[in-house]
Amino acid sequence: MERKTKAKAATGVYLVLVAAILVVVNVIAFIQNKRIDVTKNERFTLSKGSARLVSEGLKQDLQVDVYVTRGGPKQEAFIQDLVDLMNEYERGSNGKFKYTLIEPKTEEQRTAAKEAGLQEAAFGEGSETGQDQATITRGFMGIAFKYGSEKEAIPILSADQSQGLEFWITNKIRELRDRADNVYQKYGVITGKDEMKLTDTNLVAAQPGRGGGPSMKGILDQALPFYKIEEVDLQNGDAEINKELAGIIITQPGKDYTEKELRRIDQFLMEGNKSVVVVAGAVNLKASDAAMKAELNLHGLDKLLDGYGVEMKKEAIMDWGRPVRIAVPTQTGQVIGIIGYGMAHAQHVDGLDEKEQTLDSSFAGFFRIEELAFPFPSTLVPHPEKQPGAQMKVVARSTPRSTIDTSDAIDLKFSAQAKPKGEYGQRAMAVALEGKIKSAFGGAGEGIETAAESKDKSRLLVISASQFLANPYARSGNAPPMPPQMMMMGGMGGDEDLQMLSMPYAQNYLTATILAFKNVLDWMSGDSDLIATSAKLLQEPKLTYANIEAPKIDATDDESTATKKAEEYRLERKKTQTRVQWSLTLFGPLLFAAFGLFRWWRRENARESIRLD
Repeated sequence: MERKTKAKAATGVYLVLVAAILVVVNVIAFIQNKRIDVTKNERFTLSKGSARLVSEGLKQDLQVDVYVTRGGPKQEAFIQDLVDLMNEYERGSNGKFKYTLIEPKTEEQRTAAKEAGLQEAAFGEGSETGQDQATITRGFMGIAFKYGSEKEAIPILSADQSQGLEFWITNKIRELRDRADNVYQKYGVITGKDEMKLTDTNLVAAQPGRGGGPSMKGILDQALPFYKIEEVDLQNGDAEINKELAGIIITQPGKDYTEKELRRIDQFLMEGNKSVVVVAGAVNLKASDAAMKAELNLHGLDKLLDGYGVEMKKEAIMDWGRPVRIAVPTQTGQVIGIIGYGMAHAQHVDGLDEKEQTLDSSFAGFFRIEELAFPFPSTLVPHPEKQPGAQMKVVARSTPRSTIDTSDAIDLKFSAQAKPKGEYGQRAMAVALEGKIKSAFGGAGEGIETAAESKDKSRLLVISASQFLANPYARSGNAPPMPPQMMMMGGMGGDEDLQMLSMPYAQNYLTATILAFKNVLDWMSGDSDLIATSAKLLQEPKLTYANIEAPKIDATDDESTATKKAEEYRLERKKTQTRVQWSLTLFGPLLFAAFGLFRWWRRENARESIRLD
């Protein structure tokens, strides 16, 4: 009897101690409110760029009113995530970011929400009884910002679209700050060369009678208005480039550059703390050409790039290892895969050697982007020995199962009969150069005064995919623009097959392209505040396993061998996932059972010792 009383007393003491420990831990957690985030893209913590923006980038206090309407479990979880994010902003702002959580229940609060720019919406709440019914209420779910005399708002937020929440909030803060403090980053894009324009409506298929679709510049102007992109006319080399620009962009030209024009570009880069981005290659396709016949022409850009140590070959890369693939449903309900030959699909693969990596997601322009499409790339050959004071790095490559085509006319329309020709090899498609860059022409010439080396750190990025900033199927499939006098007769329809392919291409690839272009603009100006934040717009990366190596595609592998390697990799991942699943399922109960057995064994040994005594 005495032994049982002692056991009960000991058990009671244990329970009291455990309860006390739990209480202390919760109190500390409540006071400190710290979280450890081990996700790859910092999903549950504020990115350093956002924290730097609110702590160092604000000259005045920023007041944020967060309007929420309570609802079902999903709504409540979203509100909690939103509040946690607001707390992260507030903690990282050195007192400059202050927020108020408001549940508008009075007419005065609802009026204030509308005046701040928020939209009233209907919210559904499931029945607590589990019956097939829901309660519909009207309310607000949005954020109002006030910075100095400027105001902005995110009119409505959805619990179903929480991906990228930090990006849009930081984006809105930066927009408000730039407008109030008159801070803008200005870039120039070279015009007058029959070039592919950022204003071309070539991202989606045009709808007859509805006018053109979105353009790359239109998207930036609407979503990211603090980027100011203006046209730069070189006037045959007679005009200097505006030194107030952070950088200039060269898109795929249709006319040759003269040496004097190239020297103006070189002169600008040698000013120091400037950037030049070349998004152009040797592969030229005309807009609205449904045949998609390409010709090879460097248009003189090789004279500039060679001087910087980036050799551009007059050839087209045909990546057979990982081309762009599009799934298209047929009228019978089946899905067929269309291969975009001449369009490389670069993916970051964990574990690959730096010299074999197809997409360098550590490069600021491609930061944490897992895959990108490179339509119609040309081979780049880096010569770092020409730039001893700068760092040159290949940031995108084709797979080893790539060939080249140097034909006068290349058929790039999708085809089931296309077959590899020539030798396989991995080839560079994007090269970045940063540091003290030597002049491409060695100094002054053509009456243009140019330093032999950039006065300060400068940047050069060459992306050799001629239609990197476009949707190639929309650009080739859309009908040519109609003269104004013929618009009333109705627009031409274009090529229906290419327009059909343009939609899945846009859905699968253009989001990453737009984010990459935004990141490149930040890289050009040296402003990294939104680079890490923008990674949160993308979906969570897939789970990876350090002990499973991704299949390495060799140049000698045919399609069946590459397919077999991919299938073996998939099966090995599935086995590992199954082992992890059962381990997580059984480990806890088994550990608890083992602890119980150990305690029982200790107690029995203690009893045996007492009996022997």
